[in-house]
Amino acid sequence: MAPEVAREKASDMVQAKSLGAAVSNTTKRGFFMAQTLVRFFAAVFTLTAICVMATSSQTIVLLGFTIKAHYSDSSSMRFLFVSDVIVSASSLLSLIFVYHLRRSGSSPKHFFYLFLHDMVILVLAVSGCAAATAVGYIGRYGEEKMGWMAVCNRVGIFCNHMTIALVLSYLAFFSYFALTVMSSNTVLYGANDEYQSSERQACP
Repeated sequence: MAPEVAREKASDMVQAKSLGAAVSNTTKRGFFMAQTLVRFFAAVFTLTAICVMATSSQTIVLLGFTIKAHYSDSSSMRFLFVSDVIVSASSLLSLIFVYHLRRSGSSPKHFFYLFLHDMVILVLAVSGCAAATAVGYIGRYGEEKMGWMAVCNRVGIFCNHMTIALVLSYLAFFSYFALTVMSSNTVLYGANDEYQSSERQACP
């Protein structure tokens, strides 16, 4: 009787382990799929924003002078352009790293590097968006107390294009916000699993 009970318990333990492994593999597959899709969308958002900024310009004649509006005229818009280029390139390169992680296996150390990368790109993206938002607000609405006049009533087409580019850049920022949350959770749970594994090995 006792051997039969032992065999049943061992069978239950094997089934539980196999079920846990299946759930873990499904979770990892979903994680890598989400990482790939979100990074791809971040690259698409920033590449589109770069194209919109680079091709948007408007020329007007004011008081006999020809004035051409372009993103390079503003240091904040140039900063947004450069930050979008970096975010786009980093997104594409990080896709290779994520693919390598999926093929070689998951290590908490590697996921920590991925988390650091996502956090740095997140800060860079929000910095570019914030700088461009401040200048864009003044350009569209002006600042009466400072004596700064709005210019979007004269170069409306250019301002609309820059607004589209800014919205796309914000979408990339939110994409990296989601990536940072996912990476931090993976690092946290990976460290917890390693701690529990080491505790089980230490127990006699």
